Parts: sequence; structure tokens; C-alpha cells
Amino acid sequence: MAEKQDDIEVAEEKNSKTTKILVIVIAVLLLAVIGLGFYMFMGNGEKDPAEQSEAVKQAPVYYSIEEPFIVNFSEQSEGQVRYMQVKMKVMARSQAVIDAVQTHQPAIQHELLMLLYSQNYDGLLTSEGTQALQQACLETINRILKSETSLENELEAVYFTSFLMQ
Repeated sequence: MAEKQDDIEVAEEKNSKTTKILVIVIAVLLLAVIGLGFYMFMGNGEKDPAEQSEAVKQAPVYYSIEEPFIVNFSEQSEGQVRYMQVKMKVMARSQAVIDAVQTHQPAIQHELLMLLYSQNYDGLLTSEGTQALQQACLETINRILKSETSLENELEAVYFTSFLMQ
């Protein structure tokens, strides 16, 4: 019987040592995984320049198109002559875009006049109609800028500062 007890004690010592080593290895691996996760989550303090530019939005730059657009609707609204006068400002996040608008202002004014002439008076009486016109003006100006320049940015908004119809 004494022999069996010695074998049991030796076996228990081996199991105890193996268990301790296994616990230590698991604890070290767990700490390594937690540390790696924390490092990846928090980052190393340095951000890619592209990420920084996306995170920080530049201040808006506004430009007022001084001359109002005046169009008539002589063949609409039950034969009555109708007029529309629109003043607008544009907004971009880059001075280069505003400079391009100033440079190509004659082409922009021409295209905007053609767009305004093509509108239906009755359709512009609703807020949806004026918002659609506002979006169409933005798309028209951006189309001109894209064809005439190699700018990466474009206008973000067109604002009607005066919109009169009679």
C-alpha cells in the first residue's frame, strides 16, 4: 500500500505542475490578446493624413452671384405674363472652387438662365418645385466646373437669397 501512495503523490505533483504552467500560459496569452486589442482600438496615436482630412471638415466659403436672374413665363399660367427673379449664393469648402466659379461665371450664368427659362411657373409654386430647382442649379454649376476645371472638390450647396415670382 505504501507503494500506491507514492505513485499517487508523484502523479498529483505532475498534474499540479502541469496545471500551474497551463494557467500561466493561458494568463500570458490572454494579457497579450487584451493588450493587442487595446492597441488596435486606441491606435498608436498617429493618424493617416487622409483620415485627418476626412475627420476635420473645412469651414464653408460662400460666394454671392451679384446679378439676379430674371426670366419670364409668357406662355404659361393661362396666358398671363409671369416673371421670376432669383438671387443666389453658392457654398463650397474650398476657396479654389469659389475661384473657379468666379472664373467661369459667364458660362454658369448662361446655363442657369437656360435652366430657369425651362421651368414651369406652376411647378415652382410648391416648395418641392423650388427645392428641385435649387438641386438642378447645384448640379448644373458642378457639371460646368467639372468640364472646365480639374478640381477634386465641388460646390456643396446653392442658396436662393431672393426668390420672387409674380
